[in-house]
Amino acid sequence: MIGDTIAAVSTPYGKGGVALLRVSGPEAVALCETVFLPAGGERLAALEARRATYGRILAPDERGEWHSVDDGIVTVFRAPASFTGEDTVEICCHGGILLTETVLSALFCAGARPAEAGEFTRRAFLNGKLGLSSAEALGSLLEARTREQLSLAHAGMHGKVEAASQEIYASIRRILASIYAGIDYPDEDLGEMSREEMEEAFLHCQERIEALVRTYRTGHAIAEGIPTVICGRPNVGKSSLYNRILGREAAIVTDVEGTTRDILTETVPMGRVTLRLSDTAGLHDTENTVEQIGIERARTVLANAELVLAVFDGARSVTEEDLALVRELEGLSATVIAVLNKADRGECTDPFYGAHFAHTVSVSAKTGEGMDALAAKVEALFTDGDLDVGRDAVLANARQYSSALSALEAIRRAISAMREGLPVELCCTDAELAMSALSELDGRAISEDIVSEIFSHFCVGK
Repeated sequence: MIGDTIAAVSTPYGKGGVALLRVSGPEAVALCETVFLPAGGERLAALEARRATYGRILAPDERGEWHSVDDGIVTVFRAPASFTGEDTVEICCHGGILLTETVLSALFCAGARPAEAGEFTRRAFLNGKLGLSSAEALGSLLEARTREQLSLAHAGMHGKVEAASQEIYASIRRILASIYAGIDYPDEDLGEMSREEMEEAFLHCQERIEALVRTYRTGHAIAEGIPTVICGRPNVGKSSLYNRILGREAAIVTDVEGTTRDILTETVPMGRVTLRLSDTAGLHDTENTVEQIGIERARTVLANAELVLAVFDGARSVTEEDLALVRELEGLSATVIAVLNKADRGECTDPFYGAHFAHTVSVSAKTGEGMDALAAKVEALFTDGDLDVGRDAVLANARQYSSALSALEAIRRAISAMREGLPVELCCTDAELAMSALSELDGRAISEDIVSEIFSHFCVGK
């Protein structure tokens, strides 16, 4: 509960130079006075805020008697000028596992309760210290595995998405305020907008929401990752390509057909994009029961892919199995890139590939030739090169995208209603729904279940 005082270790457990323990809540300073004694003898309540103070850390023994267990540093942050918006105390001790657990237990003995996953950040959100999209970005910052993810999360944490959504929200609110003033006070000159002016103003809002919605293509590709499947007939170099993209020998590569039988999956950056990459069994007719199971699994992941890297042996003539693969790929909704492997053996000039695929790239999984071109092709297909993810507002997850899409659909309905000549009150109702969706985007109006789900994915101590 928000009125409790909570405590947790905010650094990873293990041997290290320093461990940091965080305490937040109305009794944070009072209970930490039991655990920390400043070297100068003053009380924690008298310490200057945001100033590190050296002292002794105390903990109870088996008899309940408190004694010194370590020297450390304490910093007091007073509400509302803290991360959570509450009184907060941070204690730094040496980073041994037993020592850290001892200090944490001492905080519990003094009256704190264990913090739940993401509870510090959740309190910051509930206390208005950051919006929901900023909180989500903070979680992404902790999980970032690529520089692009880091840049995207950093921009989101500093409120780029919130600022964009709130500006559009404020624009719609100003339009409605003018319209309702004219309705409520028809005899006063309160600047009622004409239908043409109203439509033009809403069209401008629609354009801004559309621009925000379009950023999800890039945000999704960087933050969430593109489900990507490598497929092809046996022995065309699928596993070699998989290893080349990963930068290590993750899949077994041999001249024997059917080496890959199960799905191998890794998350890996390719240029600016993140791929949730799967290597699959070679697609071909076989009587081998184990291979058949692998091929069926390959078809299952293909059906759910957003990107397919269809690998062909560019150094050999097109086979019946290649033709069968082309037919199989025709029914997919995924973007397909024909990867013509073995470019180190000569350039592929067969017009077949250009006739059947919108996107083709020649590579050598063995030498790495053409891999930059493949990365550039994927980037061009899944990101907007004009976006600066470190500076621009970019939707980074499906929840944000869904809210923005709902706002867009509502504002489009409002404009359509105006063009059909419906009463202005009906047009305004849809505009209010757009405002509601924008409020959900930055967390001003969102259900408790969604909030709980978001913060449950955070680590304890953050």
